Amino acid sequence: MDRDIWIALCAHRLQRQWRTVDPEQLDEVAGDLWSDERLRRLAPADAAVDWLRPVTGASTRPIARRRNGPHGND
Repeated sequence: MDRDIWIALCAHRLQRQWRTVDPEQLDEVAGDLWSDERLRRLAPADAAVDWLRPVTGASTRPIARRRNGPHGND
């Protein structure tokens, strides 16, 4: 995936967690995440979720692929 697209998608996911943070700052954070090879191998939203784990207290289970659609069955 193109770097700029990955960063934009990652920043969008970060904004869902931090709605009051300036979007330019979230772009910078997403750029930092892109620099981490381990995170870069993940889908952008998954990388954001992984990076947010210490803040959100989310489970340490491996990231499961999410489906699109309103009921998760698309």
